[in-house]
Amino acid sequence: MLDAFTALTRGTRLVYSRGLRRYVFLPITVNLLVYGAMLRYVLANFGGWLEGWMAMVPGWLAWLEWLIWPLFVVSLVVIIFFTFTLVTHLIAAPFYGFLAAKVEVVATGRPPLDDRGLLKTAVDALGRELVKLGYILPRMALLLVVSWIPVLNVLAPLLWLAFSAWVMAITYLDYPMDNNKVSFADMRRRLSSRWWPTLTYGGWVTLITWVPLANLFLLPGAVAGAVLMWERHYRGLVPARSPSPGGPGT
Repeated sequence: MLDAFTALTRGTRLVYSRGLRRYVFLPITVNLLVYGAMLRYVLANFGGWLEGWMAMVPGWLAWLEWLIWPLFVVSLVVIIFFTFTLVTHLIAAPFYGFLAAKVEVVATGRPPLDDRGLLKTAVDALGRELVKLGYILPRMALLLVVSWIPVLNVLAPLLWLAFSAWVMAITYLDYPMDNNKVSFADMRRRLSSRWWPTLTYGGWVTLITWVPLANLFLLPGAVAGAVLMWERHYRGLVPARSPSPGGPGT
């Protein structure tokens, strides 16, 4: 049984092996530039954002400020991380989709079902990333609302962490699935049906993204690991059938 951590370690070794590592350094360079620009912006504004949040705490909860302040800090850090992740993956998606296709050839000995070439893979991967954003952003907005509701916001950090693991699973495991003509809806169904490997994989990738600078070099390994997870856990799942127009018995 291939577990999530083993997939990540094998994927990282694989992606830096001869024949694949040349596909890694361009997305690393792009992510480094984006991270640098966003980090500079966050450091300049973090204090003001935190003060604004604390100013909205109602007076009757002032006695809980010692608890609310660290919860706000954690929530704000998670939200910033989430924004970083969405932006960098949107930019790097064309490179990662192509990398996943190359890894699949090396790891399995066969190309993905939709072997589209560099340009087509890049364009389609960007379009698929926009579909992911359409799924993620409304749920992210709901969590933001929860983060502002007194009492409920105590749970916000845990909810953000669980949501982060799910989103990381969707983000990375979708690269090989998109390359193999698995629709976004079917991809989510497959991930839900194997919820434990899905969430553990997403959780490990989330941890990786929190490692400053090193994450830029480890995330391509997450792409390769996702290909291995796809091959072991998700490829053989039968797609859900659409119900016939006449219903059962027709």
